[in-house]
Amino acid sequence: MKTAGIVAEYNPYHNGHRYLAEKLRKQGATHIAAVMSGHLVQRGEPALFSKWARAEAALRCGVDLVIELPSLYAALSAERFALAAVTLLNRMGCVDWLGFGSESGDTGLLWKTAEACTSPKTDALIRTELAEGVSYAAARQTAVERLAGAEAAAVLSRPNDLLGVEYCKALQRLRSSIVPVTVSRAGVEHDAPSASQKIASASLVREKIKNGEPFQAFVPESARAVYGAELAHRTAPCRMERLETVLLFQLRRYSQADFTALPDVSEGLESRLYRAAQTARSLEEFYSLAKTKRYAHARLRRISLYAALEIGKRDLEIPPPYLRILGMNTRGKEIAARMKEHARLPYGTSLAKLARMGGNRVAELEIRAGDLFGLGLPAPFPSGFDYTKEAVFV
Repeated sequence: MKTAGIVAEYNPYHNGHRYLAEKLRKQGATHIAAVMSGHLVQRGEPALFSKWARAEAALRCGVDLVIELPSLYAALSAERFALAAVTLLNRMGCVDWLGFGSESGDTGLLWKTAEACTSPKTDALIRTELAEGVSYAAARQTAVERLAGAEAAAVLSRPNDLLGVEYCKALQRLRSSIVPVTVSRAGVEHDAPSASQKIASASLVREKIKNGEPFQAFVPESARAVYGAELAHRTAPCRMERLETVLLFQLRRYSQADFTALPDVSEGLESRLYRAAQTARSLEEFYSLAKTKRYAHARLRRISLYAALEIGKRDLEIPPPYLRILGMNTRGKEIAARMKEHARLPYGTSLAKLARMGGNRVAELEIRAGDLFGLGLPAPFPSGFDYTKEAVFV
């Protein structure tokens, strides 16, 4: 039994995701477990479909077991997102590989870049660059180039390579025995506005779904039925526009001191956020007023979610407390059987039970994220449905 782990959002599951699963199978993986974001995603917005629909699509198209990445961690920066997800895979106690797509397809290069990023020498060089007023991303790339060369630094400018570096950093930090295995991306680039044959970026597929355009060619056949049923029952798509008033109301309630307590807020950003919140009449206007060269749009979107859910800096100190199974198939049950012997965290399908086993604060925030997600649907979900929804068995 060889189990490959995948970190994913599956927002939505498309042909590129199936390609990765097939490649890992061909390389010897007999079982595949995915740690998948819950109702919030890393770009700072709700997912298009519910986590149960996305889990079912994945289980019907190559994945065997889906573990939830709680919303507390799913909408964090790439580094924290990756560390939390890899921690869950590591704590399962039965994952052999960490499989992911990348532009370079070079695991050794990604591992080398990860080591350079965590070097004390790099930290010193980054501080020097930041003092010149450049963004953190540019400062880090310059520092890594000086320490490890242009090829290693170039990795940081490619989105999937960059995420692969974060996975490698997490494995190094945890001293995990899980082996990273990367697969070269097929077809289009990340967030590409056009498709290549039957492979399209997740962002393009999302736009087609939100616009009511045909998207079926870009997702596996078994996933089409899942998404089609969700759309027909008006339980998708979740739209950020439906949540705009809720988020603006919460942002206007925040004092400057309240903004200071939110994750990712530092270096005087709280004053910009406060002024923007008091005058903005739309989220785009809020982002525009608060944005500077050093604060990317995605960071501001995440901050608005932190405000809506009342997530504070102290919450980031909470390590992932449980392994919540969102769904599994027959092979997934075999993974769960190994977890029974080797898992180093409480695991199960019931959020209520996991909350009582030490995960209360994380579960509380999960309920809030679910309630926010539910209000963004064409037919809103009732409050607290996260406690009553059952796991998916395929």
